[in-house]
Amino acid sequence: MAVDARSGHDEPEDRSERDESPEGGAGIPPDGDGGTPDDDAPGGGGAPRRQRSFWMELPLLIGIALILALLIKTFLIQAFSIPSDSMQNTLQRGDRVLVDKLTPWFGSEPERGEVVVFHDPGGWLEDTATPEPNVAQKFLSFIGLMPSSEEKDLIKRVIAVGGDTVECKENGPVTVNGKALDEKSFIFPGNTPCNDKPFGPIKVGEGRIFVMGDHRQNSLDSRYHQELPGQGTVSNDEVVGRAIVVAWPVGRWATLPIPSTFDQPGLNAAAAMAPAALGVAGALPLVLWRRRRLTAGRTAG
Repeated sequence: MAVDARSGHDEPEDRSERDESPEGGAGIPPDGDGGTPDDDAPGGGGAPRRQRSFWMELPLLIGIALILALLIKTFLIQAFSIPSDSMQNTLQRGDRVLVDKLTPWFGSEPERGEVVVFHDPGGWLEDTATPEPNVAQKFLSFIGLMPSSEEKDLIKRVIAVGGDTVECKENGPVTVNGKALDEKSFIFPGNTPCNDKPFGPIKVGEGRIFVMGDHRQNSLDSRYHQELPGQGTVSNDEVVGRAIVVAWPVGRWATLPIPSTFDQPGLNAAAAMAPAALGVAGALPLVLWRRRRLTAGRTAG
């Protein structure tokens, strides 16, 4: 009996096993997906990736937030609480102000008219009791989320800076380098500029400031510490920064700009001397030239 030489053709043709992809292309996998096998699928190339729960990430988020708050407090902005009435009506007791600590890092120095926070220079708050904060208050003040109640800091307005001569006689205005200040816009209503404590003239040393409270008859400021080194002035190194805004309570939100009286012409001692100095510098070459010419004429004669 003859045997058919076409071995295997007696069975029906199996087209499912056949490569019917376009010419030169790869066949489509049996699952119909043209991509690579899913690593997360059973039998894939990698282990399943599980998403972290919120509670596992929460400690990390809190740690990052605390570090950022500490950096902001140290280098950028810090909150301070107003403990007294010495800056009324500009600031009220209990106000929270934000203090710019960044610009001093770039060499900025206090300017006339600014409201600044500074450390006790020594002897200003020696009789002032400070409350003992609890653990939570200490922690929040450490990271800058709450004003510190332990540090002995003061807040006043800068009246004069290094090189200035400041003075105030009874019933008179405060004068800086001979220029009278118009303080009606910021001193407490009904107060006089200095009748409770006239002073001066005081020459402010370089790198120091002379400060006064806006509530003149309720402020133990530079006037009351003239027996201390610097005649009551404060070193720029003691200045924490400039108070730029009242942040709390919300109803008292306000900026703290420099009053216009501190921008009046001629207030700056250096600027007042500049025209005379320029005049001398300009005239000197002319005088020397004229003298040389006269000398040459006499010699020739």
